[in-house]
Amino acid sequence: MRYAAAFDSGTTALKGVLVAEDGRIVASASSDLTLIIQGDFREQDPKEWWQAFCEVSRSLVAQARENQPGFTAEQVAGIIFSGQMQDVIALDAELQPVYNAILYSDGRANDEAEQLGNAYRGGAARFLETVGNRLEGCLPLPKLMWLRDHEPDLFARVRHVLISSKDYLIAQLTGMCIGDVAACSTAGAMTIREGQWDTELCEAAGIDSAVLPELHKPQDHIGTVTAAAAALTGFATGTVVYAGIGDAGATTFASGVAKPGQYNINIGTSGWIATVSPEPFVNKPGAANLKFGVASGFVNAVPFLNAGDVHKWVTGVFAGGDYAEAHELIAASAPGANGVLCLPYLVGERFPVMNATIRGAYVGITPDTTQADMARAALEGVAFSIRQGMESFDAAPFSISLIGGGARESAWCQILADVLAHPIDVYANADILPAVALASLAFDQPNLAATIAETTTYVPDPAAVRIYNERYPRFRKLYPAVASLNDQVQ
Repeated sequence: MRYAAAFDSGTTALKGVLVAEDGRIVASASSDLTLIIQGDFREQDPKEWWQAFCEVSRSLVAQARENQPGFTAEQVAGIIFSGQMQDVIALDAELQPVYNAILYSDGRANDEAEQLGNAYRGGAARFLETVGNRLEGCLPLPKLMWLRDHEPDLFARVRHVLISSKDYLIAQLTGMCIGDVAACSTAGAMTIREGQWDTELCEAAGIDSAVLPELHKPQDHIGTVTAAAAALTGFATGTVVYAGIGDAGATTFASGVAKPGQYNINIGTSGWIATVSPEPFVNKPGAANLKFGVASGFVNAVPFLNAGDVHKWVTGVFAGGDYAEAHELIAASAPGANGVLCLPYLVGERFPVMNATIRGAYVGITPDTTQADMARAALEGVAFSIRQGMESFDAAPFSISLIGGGARESAWCQILADVLAHPIDVYANADILPAVALASLAFDQPNLAATIAETTTYVPDPAAVRIYNERYPRFRKLYPAVASLNDQVQ
């Protein structure tokens, strides 16, 4: 039996699983990570990532030796990663950090982004066409400019810059500085169609493109575990290491989305809708684009800020934090929530509207309104918002899948099917699918994740569809009305 070790290097935790060639998970472990918040800055210590990786790796190997008779580390056919994207991880010549990793959620470089737009021929419009993403201060290239201008002594020591947390782990494992084209699509320095660093863009930023990592497809074998790394991790010296893929690309791949018309909805605290198309979505406000790498085409993702956070808020306010009680409330109210509509923008929104200062609202409350109606209306509002986002895509859906924490609320899954008027395939084992999908690249078994996927299909109820089709145009009018009031308050 061969095994693949698959890791996800996230913001809150480093997770690892050992996947057998038949798709079974034979070992799993995780280690929490620290987020460093200083004002508007969002950073992490890459050395903590490596420490966590070593602990998780040793745990996987120890579990496998205990549970799999005759297991040896030499049976691990490969190590492959997914990880957070859009970071700046600046390393010296010895591949050691010269500064904390500046995370994707850190927007400190707005001024530098504006400078880059002025310096780059064609400005922000050409940047979007070249890179496939809008020029913003959260992108790594402007953040590199910030590091150069605000920490010149540290910047002088920089010899390598990585874009994904997983790539720092790969560097420590193999001594190689690489990046996959999906994660590096978020760097703000790569031509998305060719998958190459844009030297003209780097020159406009005043950054030497030589510090950027060598680009690869996710399935590329890029190196092997060194003897020093083997001693720390428990893996065998010479174990193959693959390039891996950025987290949004990994989730899209795991959900089976591979062509236009296939959509995956991810409901975490925030969420996104992702599809794959032949071209980047450069004409859709708020859309993000990745070069897929595992197949031809591009991952097109639209992020929405209000998703699972709305469910959490509803649960806290109306059910005292008890999710089982919240489910009973949501299920107790009928489709349409007894006439109550909710604009669910608790924390501003990026899609289907772009407004960082907009806030939520209820409309239609009467003496007959119950807590159940208000709880349901909030989740219906998120579903309406997702429908509005779905309508911005070009290809009509022929399959829609759902993953994330929100997929555990069955009443919400049915609401989504009814609001979208389309069957929704919900993954019951979505927590392991990305790992198995990554392992499939190491095993060269592209259908491995599909063979172990456990799905429940929610079919639209025609009566509920009619109600939501009548309610949806009224929901569309909520944002313009509330936005004007919001501006007056501010």
